[in-house]
Amino acid sequence: MDKDLLIRYSPIAVVVIFIIIQWNLFVTPVQQEKLHREILQEVSQLYVTQKEYALQQSQIQTMAMQISKIYDKMFAK
Repeated sequence: MDKDLLIRYSPIAVVVIFIIIQWNLFVTPVQQEKLHREILQEVSQLYVTQKEYALQQSQIQTMAMQISKIYDKMFAK
């Protein structure tokens, strides 16, 4: 590598390195883990699991059958 070329482009390299550091363009593992935990917490608050959804669906179906039986007995001739 030519020494003049290195001296010529070193200020640009220093500026680019400082921009990368200042704007946090690279994520550290600690920051990534913190963000991952925040995302998991937000998702768990907003959405239900498939097991919970299936349980609710079965409860709704049971209630619908019971209501249907009540209607049948009420309006039986």
